[in-house]
Amino acid sequence: MLAIRKLKTGPDFPFVLCVMVANCNYGTAQVFNNRSVQFIAKSVSPYLANSCSQAFLLGSENKFTFQGRYFSSVAERILVQARDPAKVSLEILNAISANQLDYSWKLFEQHMHMEGFPRKSVVSKLVTSYVDSLDKQWLGRAYELVERAIEEGKQDLLEKEVLIYLSFGLAKAGLPVPASTILRKIIDMEHFPPVTAWSAVLAHMSQTADGSYLAAELILEIGYLFQNNRVDPRKKSNAPLIAMKPNTAAFSIALAGCLLFETSRKAEQLLDMMPRIGVKTDSNLLIIMASVYETNGRREELKKLQRHIEEAPNLTDLQFRQFYNCLLTCHLKFGDLDSASNMVLEMLRKAKEARNSLAGAKFMINATEIDHNYSPGLASVPSFNNSKGLDSLENNRPLRNAVFSYEEFSKDRNFSKLQAESNIVLGSLLAKLQTQVDLITTKHGILQPTETIYVKLVKAFLEAGKTKDLADFLLKAEREDSPFSNDNSTLVRVINSCISLGWLDQAHDLLDEMRLAGVRTGSSVYASLLKAYCRANRAADVKSLLRDARKAGIQLDSSSYEAMIQSRVLQQDTQGALQLFKEMKGARIPKVTQQNSCMLAKSGAESDKAELMTELLQEIKEGQRVDYGVHDWNNVIHFFCKKRLMQDAEKALKKMRSLGHFPNAQTFHSMVTGYAAIGGKYQEVTELWGEMKALASSISMKFDQELLDSVLYTFVRGGFFVRANEVVAMMEKGNMFVDKYKYRMLFLKYHKTLYKGKSPKFQTESQLNKREAVLAFKRWIGLT
Repeated sequence: MLAIRKLKTGPDFPFVLCVMVANCNYGTAQVFNNRSVQFIAKSVSPYLANSCSQAFLLGSENKFTFQGRYFSSVAERILVQARDPAKVSLEILNAISANQLDYSWKLFEQHMHMEGFPRKSVVSKLVTSYVDSLDKQWLGRAYELVERAIEEGKQDLLEKEVLIYLSFGLAKAGLPVPASTILRKIIDMEHFPPVTAWSAVLAHMSQTADGSYLAAELILEIGYLFQNNRVDPRKKSNAPLIAMKPNTAAFSIALAGCLLFETSRKAEQLLDMMPRIGVKTDSNLLIIMASVYETNGRREELKKLQRHIEEAPNLTDLQFRQFYNCLLTCHLKFGDLDSASNMVLEMLRKAKEARNSLAGAKFMINATEIDHNYSPGLASVPSFNNSKGLDSLENNRPLRNAVFSYEEFSKDRNFSKLQAESNIVLGSLLAKLQTQVDLITTKHGILQPTETIYVKLVKAFLEAGKTKDLADFLLKAEREDSPFSNDNSTLVRVINSCISLGWLDQAHDLLDEMRLAGVRTGSSVYASLLKAYCRANRAADVKSLLRDARKAGIQLDSSSYEAMIQSRVLQQDTQGALQLFKEMKGARIPKVTQQNSCMLAKSGAESDKAELMTELLQEIKEGQRVDYGVHDWNNVIHFFCKKRLMQDAEKALKKMRSLGHFPNAQTFHSMVTGYAAIGGKYQEVTELWGEMKALASSISMKFDQELLDSVLYTFVRGGFFVRANEVVAMMEKGNMFVDKYKYRMLFLKYHKTLYKGKSPKFQTESQLNKREAVLAFKRWIGLT
């Protein structure tokens, strides 16, 4: 309804008009005054800001806007029109139907200025239409709308399915932080989402480093509700809560993400929770558990798991390969060369038996057919196309073409489409884990060692000074693997690699072990080592090697004699040089031509450099030795911390230091989490923090996200905000992700009223510093 009133003009009438229009219910007003139009607009704006009516001053010139209201100056009249909120809601729905998202947002803001949020159906339509776009800008608007509604206490306007759809859309678009926040808000509102729905959110979150960390945090938070049978499944009222309980697939997704982005200690916390909430394992979860134990150096846990692996049904060749790759890697971590070499020899022995038996031949034929049809994806999801999943991960566009609308989403009451999508993403995560297997391969379904495991074993044996054991192992492996070749055996290649790296003593020792074992080799190995000794001016070793060659019946070529003669001449041993020359002439050794020499050098270079052996041995030479004792002591300390025997853990840490082993990030993480578990040990954590900073500056100890996050949590829980800010600064300096929502909730739970009032007039410097630290932390988490 419009009403027209004529007002006489006067010097104060523009201001009076502003007040009347803004605070009264007049639809339109006419003022016959062509002066002070700009003054009218400037005066009316603060009143319109407090008005619940929507006003437009219409005209054709000099248009300008105040707080979403449109003004224009006219020569003779100003028209102010109030809008109906119901009409604005209808226009919002029409704009959404026409896919005019910009206009729908402007209309929503108008409605907010008029009388707040529109009705529930309009809010739902706005959120779902913005999510349907899968555009980050509109997803951000949808998230902003929901956050605003929750802040203003309008949770009744938000439907459970709409919020799940928003969280899923945010995760799919690569926005894990807002996606996890919405999921947490849903749970806080007690709109418990079923696990089939929120596990799909976790699946897309786990494809980024930050998202994988948040996914693990969410599982821990949700799983905490079900620990130790806290929820009675017999009560019907608990049915929605029981449906939210994490299942095997959810744990597999979160664990796979942790492994891919190297947060294995967070993954181990998930493994510790599984038995507390009664989660059962499947074949995929068993392999993931093995990878977690191997990464964290839990060899005893791996050995316990081996029995379950061997008894598990429907395990694929790839999964067997993954497990034994983990076990072999763990043996190497602990320097257990006997167990590692025996595993390799056992694989070679079984492969030889399979090749030599008729049953093995039939098995190879069947396995060949399987190999052609086999896709190394998720074992329980045979329809998954592995290459597409990997491409989607690498391009950071996770399954964007598989978007379905909210209409389809709302019809799927059991969230079966979300469950199918989470299975596809899980398959792609597992496929990426399978690509990390490098020590073992399969040929026709038979486990076989790769070149890499030989290199790692050679490196470990040589570093430990066990050349005899290395020679024994390589000779046994050669006999089991294939017919022995004197000039191209693995042992000969190792000797050549040692020579090229300048490890002449180790090469000579290996050659001696080979000779004592009764294995005859060609002259090329002796020639290479002899020339290396000559270049190094080691005359005594040259004589010893020449004597060994004569005993073995090895005839050296003329180039070897020329190298020895030149070496004697340089040492001014003319008599020795002349004797060698007469020996060469007497043996009638043909002179090596330049062409033959180049061919031999080329073949020798190809033999040395064709394999991975030389390159990895070069890395070993340039790198640092592995301190195997650290893994042993870390396991001891972890055991005590897990059992909350902190005094024993402290003694073990002291003993570890006294033996010359430097604690690393894993050591300190076990100690910090152990202190946090028993509570009240904040002073001890502060002392550990000081030691960590000292070690970081002296031996460049690497701080990682998991360690600093555990330290930060302990300091915030105990109210040590000066130290907490130090940890925050270090994490931000290292560009590490921090879950601010978690710390905001932790602060509100334990320190909500801390320094909330005015500061006292008199306070010491220490009190002032503590207050400033708390306020700085509150600003960082967004509470001020």
